[in-house]
Amino acid sequence: MTKTGGSSTTRGDLRKRRGLSKLEQGYMGFFLILPWLIGFCIFKLYPFVSSLYYSFTDYDLFKGVQNIVGFQNYIDAFTKTKNVKALQVTFIYAFMTVPLKLIFALFIAYILNFKIKGVGLFRTAYYVPSILGGSVAIAVLWKALFKSDGVVNTILAMLGFSSINFLAEKNWALFIICLLRVWQFGSTMVLFLAALKGVSEDLYEAASIDGASKARQFISITIPLISPIIFYNLVTLLVQAFQEFNGPYIITNGGPRNATTLISLIVYNTAFKDYKVGMSSAMAWVMFVIVMFFTIIAFTSQKKWVYYSDDDGRG
Repeated sequence: MTKTGGSSTTRGDLRKRRGLSKLEQGYMGFFLILPWLIGFCIFKLYPFVSSLYYSFTDYDLFKGVQNIVGFQNYIDAFTKTKNVKALQVTFIYAFMTVPLKLIFALFIAYILNFKIKGVGLFRTAYYVPSILGGSVAIAVLWKALFKSDGVVNTILAMLGFSSINFLAEKNWALFIICLLRVWQFGSTMVLFLAALKGVSEDLYEAASIDGASKARQFISITIPLISPIIFYNLVTLLVQAFQEFNGPYIITNGGPRNATTLISLIVYNTAFKDYKVGMSSAMAWVMFVIVMFFTIIAFTSQKKWVYYSDDDGRG
């Protein structure tokens, strides 16, 4: 017994000598995350803080800061015609694409949740557009499809319809930009599909015995149980919608007559074409505040409609 105890004590002492103290472990952890921390400060934190400062100046891309202008850039953001128009178009774009993408992704996920032949192939096919994401190549392809002599107009001509200049008409141009974003619903669909797989079949069987229709089961069982994923997709899609850039820039370059000019395009054009970095920073902060406002509303409202199984549905 004595030898065993002595042996155990010896091993404990040996671990203490070989191991690191809590203070040393803390330093080691800090040392390991130091490369990320340096990158975060240089590429995230510094631009974030500096842009706030520049938004109160007349900072020029080549001349630097000339004067402090206070809130003038923010006043211009809400009074100049092109800025107000960009805000309006951005809201229209966001409130068109986000609901449509949510509804369409949930609809396809609901269908693919059934056991049908070749379902794996369909899931892959629907997910492929999201892998390509907001790439330049996809935007160029989309432009080729809908230009005046593109594939879509060629098909319309073959069917005996007159061609439509999709990218030169205001209403059509914005619709085509929105359609591109809605078409890339694969990632949202996969999340919905995973959530649907997690809904117990016993609940549907019990509802069927009680005489509930498929529509009633979907509204009363499916929607509440997947509401956390609906909430997550809603927030992420809102953020993406207000930051959209590639599609409007490459396909229409904000035209025709600023019909597809979003806030992101104003930020880019003001900084790198007009060289007014101060004004551009102010518009970027306006966009940030708008996104934060809607995110706060979403998080606040989730208590009323998002069901979490671990807290008995109280949100």
